Amino acid sequence: MLLLDLALFSGRLHPIIVHLPIGFLLLATLFELFSYQKNLEHLKLSVSFTLFLGLISAVFACILGYILSLSDDYEQEELVNHKISGIALALSSGILFLISSGKLNGYFKVKRSVFTGLCVLVILLMSYTGHQGGKLTHGTEYLSLELLLQKERIKQLNVEQALIFEDVVHPVLIQRCSQCHRDGKKKGELSMKTLEDLKIGGKNGAAVVPGSLKESELYKRITLDPEHEKYMPTDGKTPLTDSEVEIIKWWIEKAQAVNGKKMTELKNTQSITPIIASYLKIGEAGSSSDPQNPEYPVSNPDIPVFSNLKLLDSLRNLGLNIRVMQHQPLMLDITLTEMESDRIELLIPGLKAISKNVVWLNLSSNKLNDRDLDFLPFMVNLEKLRLEKNPITDKSIPYISTLKHLEAVNLNETGMTKAGVEQLKKMPSIKRVYEWNMTASSNN
Repeated sequence: MLLLDLALFSGRLHPIIVHLPIGFLLLATLFELFSYQKNLEHLKLSVSFTLFLGLISAVFACILGYILSLSDDYEQEELVNHKISGIALALSSGILFLISSGKLNGYFKVKRSVFTGLCVLVILLMSYTGHQGGKLTHGTEYLSLELLLQKERIKQLNVEQALIFEDVVHPVLIQRCSQCHRDGKKKGELSMKTLEDLKIGGKNGAAVVPGSLKESELYKRITLDPEHEKYMPTDGKTPLTDSEVEIIKWWIEKAQAVNGKKMTELKNTQSITPIIASYLKIGEAGSSSDPQNPEYPVSNPDIPVFSNLKLLDSLRNLGLNIRVMQHQPLMLDITLTEMESDRIELLIPGLKAISKNVVWLNLSSNKLNDRDLDFLPFMVNLEKLRLEKNPITDKSIPYISTLKHLEAVNLNETGMTKAGVEQLKKMPSIKRVYEWNMTASSNN
């Protein structure tokens, strides 16, 4: 497993290493061209050594590129083109090095003008190779005539005229998911280029099934526990915001995953319209959002205005990681870094002081027991709570059940029982409860 991880890690160095041969070969060609001038003739002496560096780095780039090709899903035709051109570039740089160093003089001699021409041809080959790599990374349409001729969609001035798929849902998917699911790189054999592609799906079935969230693989993946191996987007990429998830949920379930339909043509849009307005930055909903997270809708009027920023700084110094999600009103995402349990008591007064502004709270892996959570009822506006990897039991339920805005709670690897989890699921606001590998459950 360790060797597999090392191979995967080394393969991902390819996009970094590949810039070395680009720089060295380009520099060698420039040295060759400039050395034709009498006052720059000395640059000719550097050509051979620079080509040698280009050769070595090109070989390493080829090896790492091959390893990377084994760990991801790429279109085979594009991948083969990039492989062949990359190997050809490494071989060509090797031939140029042998010519420039005089190691082939015993077999044949190459005129300087011919050698210079070969250097220019290698640069052209390098450009082609780079273009093929760019298509693998960014998609076949990244630098294409189609992109050049494509007309940008006109931004809608009101939600009612917005096309639900074209103006709202598809831009979310392109921004969050297309890096891995597009033409040229269909991870899991899934592309998100069109609605038809989403309905066809990939290895695990249809990504979108109109009217059914349970059968829609896309919705299932984006609502998993972020630590789950199948959670999407993967590899540390920016996850979808709550509002984006809510939009996709409504589009699949209520709007039957349609395209080409304006909001005015759809039914039951009252609940989703403010969220879409916030996402599209239309009207008051769009202008009132925080620049750091403009897509997060203000759905809870009970969150108060808060101005004691010095208190936030002091809490950060005590071991809290505090992220401001929105300023007006102040909405906080708080993570408690791992520390000794007796130090947590020092944080309780400060947590109570900012409790009404805490929307997301992460207390995972801090050896907290049930009594340590007695401050939770003060977090009256909490929406997401992570308690995984703590020795808490069902005795914590009275604290958690007081949170009327709580939508998601993570209880993975805790001492909760199935009965306790079922009790939490009855809370009106709860949408998701993560309950993997609970020790109490496994012992019963």
